[in-house]
Amino acid sequence: MSSASPVQTSAVRSPRLEQLRAARRSPGEASFFFWDANFKNDAVKVLPGEYFVSSDDMLIVTTLGSCIAACLWDRERRIGGMNHFMLPEGQGDSGRYGSYAMELLINELLKRGASRSSLEAKVFGGGAVIASMTSLNVGERNTRFVLDYLSTERIPVVSKDVLDVCARKVCLLPASGKVLMKRLAPANADALLAQERAAAERAAPQASSGGSVDLF
Repeated sequence: MSSASPVQTSAVRSPRLEQLRAARRSPGEASFFFWDANFKNDAVKVLPGEYFVSSDDMLIVTTLGSCIAACLWDRERRIGGMNHFMLPEGQGDSGRYGSYAMELLINELLKRGASRSSLEAKVFGGGAVIASMTSLNVGERNTRFVLDYLSTERIPVVSKDVLDVCARKVCLLPASGKVLMKRLAPANADALLAQERAAAERAAPQASSGGSVDLF
């Protein structure tokens, strides 16, 4: 699994990508669609604060530091989705916050025909990738929140890879529920720095290349 950023390939023309790009998007729904040359498949990149749900044989991809991605899948109807949130809670309706991000994802799954009783979860992220953020415990707080939330909602967590000190690239195949995850070497985590610092600033009190691919 490549850890490189998505690259638009002009030589590849996918009718489905064109349809996805032309479709109207709901607030918070991911909209960066691209052709993944590694998997030779259509893909969507879920950025912080976004989510995406599909039953197609496409890819839903994100990259995480202290943030969390919850991948939910209906094992009977074979529809899945992913979110990407930065903090457990915050003011306003924003997918950056776990409480609202989980609502967005679950509600979209139910709207597409999923059943709450047949949902299962796979959870990733919560890494302490920036030394200065260790004292804020952002990754730990995010991880504790999502696991408590899923327990309260009675959605079983069938697998997870959380905490530690690494960044992660996560790829959900929503038609099958499979997830590919790669732990990224520190040199590959540079793109997460601004995102993680923004999360740290919101979490703080007011002041007076490498890695193997795992299948889940």
